[in-house]
Amino acid sequence: MAFCSSCGNQIADGAKFCPACGANQQEQPGISQNASGFSVQSQGTYIPGGTFSLKNVHDNPNMKKLTELGNFIVFEHEKDLSSETDPIGAYFRSQMNVKLRQVLIKLNNSAVKTQAGAMQWFAGSVECDTGLGSGVSAIGKFIKGKVAGMASGESAVKPRYRGTGYVMLEPTYKHIILLNAEEWGPQGVVLQDGLFLACDEQLQEQIVSRKKLSGLFAGEGLFNLNVSGQGTLVLESPVPYEELIVFELQNSEVKIDGNMAIAWSNSLDLTVERSSKSLLGSMVNKEGLLNVYRGTGKVLMAPVANGSIMEGGTTKDVAKAEGGSATGSVVKGIVSMITD
Repeated sequence: MAFCSSCGNQIADGAKFCPACGANQQEQPGISQNASGFSVQSQGTYIPGGTFSLKNVHDNPNMKKLTELGNFIVFEHEKDLSSETDPIGAYFRSQMNVKLRQVLIKLNNSAVKTQAGAMQWFAGSVECDTGLGSGVSAIGKFIKGKVAGMASGESAVKPRYRGTGYVMLEPTYKHIILLNAEEWGPQGVVLQDGLFLACDEQLQEQIVSRKKLSGLFAGEGLFNLNVSGQGTLVLESPVPYEELIVFELQNSEVKIDGNMAIAWSNSLDLTVERSSKSLLGSMVNKEGLLNVYRGTGKVLMAPVANGSIMEGGTTKDVAKAEGGSATGSVVKGIVSMITD
């Protein structure tokens, strides 16, 4: 089997001219190999099934490789080399470790899923689809995904990229965390809203709900995304992995004030409870309601404010704004007794 060096149509082996466009096949440009295992045509003419070379990424001195797991590599731009109209802002961003980061995905006859809109470019023998299929069933899947997305803060449809080549995700100022989903047990890991960025295609996603409505009164939602299986999970986090506190529980518990946990094992029993056994005690200590994780599993907690709390100030500031007064504590305590 052969292909035209000009238009890419299939032609007979040994044919001198392409029957479709008439191009002379004896003048076909050569293919050169490179160290990465890909190849590139010397004159840039497309050949179906051909390969390519990738330069100024792995060998870019301004792109530092931070970490790698499975198909995913995390790069950090050391400096913003683009045209900068705010030099003072650029200086303080560099001092505060506010840098652009990108995820490069290597595909070798494999597939990944990403958050909608996360892709910057892809190259090689890679195809993109929505995973919805076609016809009536596709509409049903889309509606189901839309409802799930509204509940968990994730995109309704997660594009899938399959084949052999590269996929580069859009740059972000947030921190990138790579997790081995298998390490979170057969029930998987539950994510705080909006953290999902990408994962291997074979990982399973589902929306899990809280067992008690009291989560609404502790600044938490009722639904979260759960990811399980064998493969790599990529999170877009407001804090770096180095700042995260890891709780490994064995038939134990941890109580956290606010939505500081960014991920936890689905095997854990998550409830929202008063900080003190008595209603009066919860009023006096001004802690209000706590997220309680019980059982055997892991919890990743950001020791500094994250997510919506980051926009509103410190945890204590938010507590005051949401009813840290004695009246607010009484109301929350009554609700807690009813729902718990």
